[in-house]
Amino acid sequence: MSPSMIIVIVVAVVVVIALVALLVQLQRRRHLREKFGPEYDRAMEEGSSRREAERELTNRERRHQKLDIRPLSDEAREQYRERWAVIQQRFVDQPGEAITEADRMLTQVMADRGYPTDGGHEQQASDLSVEHAPTLEHYRTARETLQGHEKRTADTEELRRTLVHYRTVFADLLDTREPATARNRSDEGNR
Repeated sequence: MSPSMIIVIVVAVVVVIALVALLVQLQRRRHLREKFGPEYDRAMEEGSSRREAERELTNRERRHQKLDIRPLSDEAREQYRERWAVIQQRFVDQPGEAITEADRMLTQVMADRGYPTDGGHEQQASDLSVEHAPTLEHYRTARETLQGHEKRTADTEELRRTLVHYRTVFADLLDTREPATARNRSDEGNR
């Protein structure tokens, strides 16, 4: 075999390896985009690079796989629904206290489902992002308003929107059929 033929073969092998690596990277990126939805874009904005953001999302997936996430029993779901109805009724007379209670109850639902709740709200959001990315912005918005309300009194309309955000996340966490991301993909296929 001539030296020029060896060079052509080596170059061809390097090109194939590079193409395979690129395909793997694109496949991983597509998986993360589909899995995390808007959270993928948020990670891209907050990260210093695409690689760092994708590494962070991959680490979230790995952490999530180690968690013992479980559905709630039918009885527990019904009890939570009843408690939620009480919170909504309480909102009429005590809106600030109602959203504080909604936040506490949401944290309790997370704990009962197996999500760690002792790492702070950013860690909770990170853990929720793996299976509940479509409703995660509702959680973040509700938390921001609650924190703002604790520092200064929010108006009733702002608190009402916050309760709606909590209700969206609450309903997603109570639903045990399949993760939100899978439901959204199947819903899109039915359109």
